Amino acid sequence: MTNAADQDLTQLVSFYQAKLPDPYPVYRHLRSEDPVHWNDLVGAWILTRYDDVKAIANDHRFSSARAHYFMDQLPDAAQERMRPLGHQLALWLIHLDPPDHTRVRALVHKAFAPRVVEGLRGHIHLIVDELLDGVQEAGAMEVLGDFAYPLTAAVIAELLGIPATDRTQFRQWSDNINGFVGAAHVTTKRAELAQQSMLELMQYLHQLLVQRRQYPENDFMSSLIAVEEQGDKLDEEELLALCVLLLFAGHETTANFIGNALLALLRNSEQLQKLRQDPVLITGAVEELLRYDSSVQRIGRVATADVNICGKQIRQGEFVAAMIGAANRDPTYCPGPDKLDIERGQKNHLSFGYGKHYCIGAPLARLESEIAINKILARFPLLRLQTEKVEWHDNFGQRFLRALPVVF
Repeated sequence: MTNAADQDLTQLVSFYQAKLPDPYPVYRHLRSEDPVHWNDLVGAWILTRYDDVKAIANDHRFSSARAHYFMDQLPDAAQERMRPLGHQLALWLIHLDPPDHTRVRALVHKAFAPRVVEGLRGHIHLIVDELLDGVQEAGAMEVLGDFAYPLTAAVIAELLGIPATDRTQFRQWSDNINGFVGAAHVTTKRAELAQQSMLELMQYLHQLLVQRRQYPENDFMSSLIAVEEQGDKLDEEELLALCVLLLFAGHETTANFIGNALLALLRNSEQLQKLRQDPVLITGAVEELLRYDSSVQRIGRVATADVNICGKQIRQGEFVAAMIGAANRDPTYCPGPDKLDIERGQKNHLSFGYGKHYCIGAPLARLESEIAINKILARFPLLRLQTEKVEWHDNFGQRFLRALPVVF
């Protein structure tokens, strides 16, 4: 490694600790200097090439059962206290390997079948219009708090059958859980907040589950209960873990992406005007925006055997952080990757993962993002940033803004 590369590796850590506004030059340097890099501070191998990230996502020698990675970083005494948190995280679909993953995924897949997602289109339009009506008179909004989070929380809650009056609490629960599972450095305080939120969310969902057993409705939770009662497919603990994950991942990542996407468009006025003038471009624009600045930045895996990648020996039991954000800007996959081009037509980005763990909610995330972005641009022709200075959360797994204030 050169001194320059060493310096950039230090900068990589600083990014997650100090909200570096732009990690992509760091990723670029890592790809060229040390594409399979062991980082002591995060205790993981960091992969930055497209081919490597794509390959590891579907390689049976790398396990998704990685909940212990977060727990092992805590002091021994804290690990014992946080045992309920670790147990629940281990049940999440994204932390399962086959055959359990195959069985549970087949059940949840029904909730995001094309006909189900398409059936939500009209409802999403209504929610978006209501939220934008609510900020129109003010002439300004904070995109995440006033729009993106309420939108995605309402949609996933509608899918699960969560009453509208209970949805405001979900963001705080999600933020606390995300602050632990996405942290570059796990701390006892983060773990305590995550466990408290996890247990409160589980208790809430259990109460809702009891209601649905007695009075089934036409929602996803009721359909999961019906499956559970058939036996051999899904028990109550798995059902609750699945609902927790859907509520957490089902709105957090999409809301964050909407913020990233609007920021990218507002900083690339030519592309924004092109989309505003021809809204039909939205499908390709969303794919390019996902590639350009994904809210999900890594795929986490644990090696189940010794594996050699690019001349580096990854030992059994070591954690691998395959960086989606770096892979999506690999010039061997996408020429001129640092330029936003909504007509690029480049597909196969890794923002929704790859292979058997490809994001099951991708169709819904795409639909929400397309409707939200096009309606905002159509409604507010004078949309602009309130300030050029924005702050990012110090999260190792995701890239998302603390706030995005705009005026129109």
